[in-house]
Amino acid sequence: MNQDLGNRRKDYVKYTLGEADLTEHPVDLFGLWYGAAEKMIVHDANAMTLSTVSKNGMPSSRIVLLKEFSKEGFIFYTNYNSDKGEQIESNSKVALNFFWLELERQVRIEGKAEKVSPGKSDEYFMSRPIDSQIAAIASGQSKEMANRDVLEEKVKQLNKRYQNEPIQRPAHWGGYVVKPSMIEFWQGRANRLHDRFRYILEKGSWRVNRLSP
Repeated sequence: MNQDLGNRRKDYVKYTLGEADLTEHPVDLFGLWYGAAEKMIVHDANAMTLSTVSKNGMPSSRIVLLKEFSKEGFIFYTNYNSDKGEQIESNSKVALNFFWLELERQVRIEGKAEKVSPGKSDEYFMSRPIDSQIAAIASGQSKEMANRDVLEEKVKQLNKRYQNEPIQRPAHWGGYVVKPSMIEFWQGRANRLHDRFRYILEKGSWRVNRLSP
């Protein structure tokens, strides 16, 4: 099947991004954009693409959910033994990407991923629904399995086990904080003449420049 998508075009005309809109710290601008996305996007405004690199240099991308952000970084949770966890262990440099089509906006983030404290992972794990806690224990994320019955049977056994005892966060599951060194804001504009600003962290301070579309 060969499908030509060359005629698929959409012009971006909703908003602009100028020097007067910038903030001293990029996370402050991210917060403004994220707040606007939450208001306009019905589901999963916090969905982001996480890109990691394997030991042999092959990049991998997948969608994860942002669970917290501050000037310290961007936090998500996962199985540490998953493909992304193993790749972060061997190369902590990662990239995040948010694309909010309704706002015609994109944010790219580059930085290093570090595990959050066990206490913070415990706190978030205990806030999750019980079924999600069970799933985190049952899933050998990214590992091959014979069929779905194996997974569903494991969930069934775990539900029986934890009927009368508290569930503890497994050691292989927890959070990462991505500490940014670059944050780029892209605002779609008409005729592909987009607005782009890139913040770079240099010696503890953020420098920002406008980029060509």
